Amino acid sequence: MTTHTEAEIASQPDCWRRAAAAVPADALPQPGERVAVVGCGTSWFVAQAYAALRERAGHGETDAFAASEAPAGRSYDRVLALTRSGTTTEVLDLLRDTDARTTAITADPDTPVMALADRVVVLDYADERSVVQTRFATTQLALLRAHLGEDLTAAVADAERALAEPLPPETLTAEQITFLGRGWTYGLALEAGLKMREACRAWTEAYPAMEYRHGPISIAGPGRITWMLGDAPEGLREEVEATGGAFLAGGLDPMAELVRVQRVAAARALARGLDPDRPLHLTRSVILPAREPR
Repeated sequence: MTTHTEAEIASQPDCWRRAAAAVPADALPQPGERVAVVGCGTSWFVAQAYAALRERAGHGETDAFAASEAPAGRSYDRVLALTRSGTTTEVLDLLRDTDARTTAITADPDTPVMALADRVVVLDYADERSVVQTRFATTQLALLRAHLGEDLTAAVADAERALAEPLPPETLTAEQITFLGRGWTYGLALEAGLKMREACRAWTEAYPAMEYRHGPISIAGPGRITWMLGDAPEGLREEVEATGGAFLAGGLDPMAELVRVQRVAAARALARGLDPDRPLHLTRSVILPAREPR
C-alpha cells in the first residue's frame, strides 16, 4: 500500500509544471524591492534557497529568516511569507506586525493567512495529507524559480529521473548522512537533513560545502555518506573517500536531487516500521496557545 508521502513525492514533476505555467507575476516580489522571506521549518529552508536565488538573479537584496527570528524594526519593501497550513502562529504574528507590503504562499485558502497578507498565492493542488512536507515545499520553490525567469524544463525531467531510478543501496543502510550545498542549494541541504530526521529519525547533518572541511568532515567514515546537492568543491570527493566514507553527487538539478532524498527518507521509514505520513512528535502546523513576545 502506497503511503500519502510516497504518492505526494511522485506527483512533484506535474506540480512543478503547473506552477511554472501559472506564475502570478504581480503578487510576488518585484525587481528592486528589498525583501524578507520568512517561514518555519521546511518553509524557512525554502526561504533561504529562494533568497540566494533572487540575489543571484540581480532582483534585489533578499533576507531569509525563521519567522520567530525576523529582526524587529528593519525596513523592507515586502515580506514574503511561506506557510503550507496558513495557520502557523509565528508567521501570522509577523504578518500582523510588519508595515511592509506582504505576500503569502499557502496551500489552504480557508485559513487566517488569507486575511492577514495583502496578496496570497494559493497552491492548493500541491497541498499534502502527510504531515511531512515534500511536494508543497518544492512546488513553491518551482514557482519562485520560474518567477525569476528560470526555465524548469530540465529540472522537471531530472525529477522524473529521480523518481524512476533505483535508490543507491548505500543510502538505505548508512549509519549517518551529511548533506552539503553551496549558495541556494545550502537551503536544500538543510531541508534534506530535516526530511530524513522527520520521516525516519535518521542521524543527519547539513553544512555549506566549503565549511565541511572546517570540522564536520571528522564525522565521515565507513558506513557514512556525504551527499552533495549541486556542484561539489574541487577535491572534496577525494577527501571524503580517503576517510572510508561514501560521497554522493547525483548531477541532477538540486531540487530533483532533493526528490531522491525524500524517497530515501520514506523508504527508510517503512523499513523501520515507521509511518512517514505521521512522524513522531510532529503536527501539520505549530499553533501556539498564546502569543509570545518576539
